[in-house]
Amino acid sequence: MTWGVWGQNLSTSQIAANIEGAVALGVHTFDHADIYGGYTTEAAFGTAFQQTAVAREATYFISKCGIQYPCEARPIPIKHYDYSPKHIRFSVENSLRNLQTDYLDLLLLHRPSPLMDAEPIVATLNQLREEQKIKAWGVSNFTPSQLRLFERFETPSWNQIACSLTHNAPLLDSSLDHHQAQQIGTMAWSPLGAYFKEKNAAVLRIEAVLKPLCQKYNANESQLLLAWLLRHPATIHPVVGTTQLSRLEQSVTATKIELEIEDWFVLTEASWGHRAP
Repeated sequence: MTWGVWGQNLSTSQIAANIEGAVALGVHTFDHADIYGGYTTEAAFGTAFQQTAVAREATYFISKCGIQYPCEARPIPIKHYDYSPKHIRFSVENSLRNLQTDYLDLLLLHRPSPLMDAEPIVATLNQLREEQKIKAWGVSNFTPSQLRLFERFETPSWNQIACSLTHNAPLLDSSLDHHQAQQIGTMAWSPLGAYFKEKNAAVLRIEAVLKPLCQKYNANESQLLLAWLLRHPATIHPVVGTTQLSRLEQSVTATKIELEIEDWFVLTEASWGHRAP
């Protein structure tokens, strides 16, 4: 999202360089949604990808559908969600054209809708999988109860949720427990949370304990925030939004940090503002 007009609005050559640089660092997954950039970012990425020497089979393309977003490209009267079989298929085929690929490795239902009817949605997703237009499907921002609604028919392979040290509700609201029990993969968007965006009481408490840990682990704050996520047994995959390859390299290095259990709780306690229950 941040590579397009909703972020740094990178040029085609800059996006191509970032793709090649990411793959060289061992990062092969690119997370999209049809609405990013007002329905423009997938096409910008697809054009840039064609200018790289990266093989499509060496990458993993994710996209999302379901949100109808009012903008210049789609002048609809109100933001809403559409999970009709017709719209799911339209969105997938549009993403394939924009990304200039024959298949998506993973399609996510972007956000839950109060009007979701799981049975026809799953039937449509399975049909798209049989047609090899998608390899797998999952969801995004779903609660455990919403996951169970779909599990009557098939268990989603992934759920992409907001999870970070400053937004750690999934630790205790059964989200991560449910993922592990049902073998649903976990992706975390905004994995650094509010740490660099706000100066509230929780952030100030975290900052006070995080900086000494940076010296202990010879790491920067971003790396330790990612290491905190990676320490969880749900095998959380952080979705990093950086446009800078140097920061992406630092994120990759965070996977090598083995955060001690006491330090994990030091950070968690700072976020909560109280001892572990």
